[in-house]
Amino acid sequence: MGSLPLDATWRRAWSDRGFRWRAVLTPPALVVTLSALAALVKWVERRPGAVLADPVLALLAPRDVTWPVFTLIYVGILLAVLLLVRTPVRLLLGVQAYVVMALLRIVVMWATPLDPPPGMIVLEDPLVQLFGGAAKPLTRDLFFSGHTSTMFLLFLAVPGRAAKAFFLACTASVAFLVLVQHVHYAVDVLAAPPFAYAAWRIARMGWPSARTTPT
Repeated sequence: MGSLPLDATWRRAWSDRGFRWRAVLTPPALVVTLSALAALVKWVERRPGAVLADPVLALLAPRDVTWPVFTLIYVGILLAVLLLVRTPVRLLLGVQAYVVMALLRIVVMWATPLDPPPGMIVLEDPLVQLFGGAAKPLTRDLFFSGHTSTMFLLFLAVPGRAAKAFFLACTASVAFLVLVQHVHYAVDVLAAPPFAYAAWRIARMGWPSARTTPT
C-alpha cells in the first residue's frame, strides 16, 4: 500500500483529539521554554565559574570552524523537517522532546557554573549575525552542548536507516568541530547524547500508547 498524500496524512493525524491538543499546546510551550533558556543564558554569562582541565582539548589546536558547524546544523534541520513533515506524530514528538531537552539544559546549566575553555574561539551563528546585528557572544552556555544534543535529537526523530546514519554522522562531526573550536569541554559534548535521549524518552511518556509513537 502506498503512502498517503501529505494533506491526507495531516488530516488523519488532526482527526485525533489527543494529537490536536498536543499540536495546539506544544508551540506555546516551546516559546516559553526558549524564552526562559535565553534569560538563563544571559544570567549565566555574568556568573563566574570553574575552568576544567581537559586533556582532549589539550590535544586540539583551536581553529575557527564556525561555517562547517552551522552548515551541518542548518542543513540537518532543513532535511529533518522535510523528512518529518510526512509523519506528523513523529514531528510533534520531536518538537516536544526539544522542549524537554531545553528544560534539562536550564536545570543543568544553572547547576554547573563553568568558565569558557582556554583558547575558545567564540561560535557565533552567521544568520543571527546577518539579520540580528551584533549581539554579545555567548561563552558560558556550556554543559551540555546544545549543538551536539540537537543533532542527536534529530537522529532519534528521523525515520529510516539511511537518514539515521546521516544524522549520526552529523552529530559526530558537530561534536568534533565544537571541540576543535574549543567552544565546549569534552564532557559537555559527551553528555549531550544521553541528555537528548532522555528528553526523547520523557517526551514519549506523554503519549497514550507506545504503540502509537515512534521508537
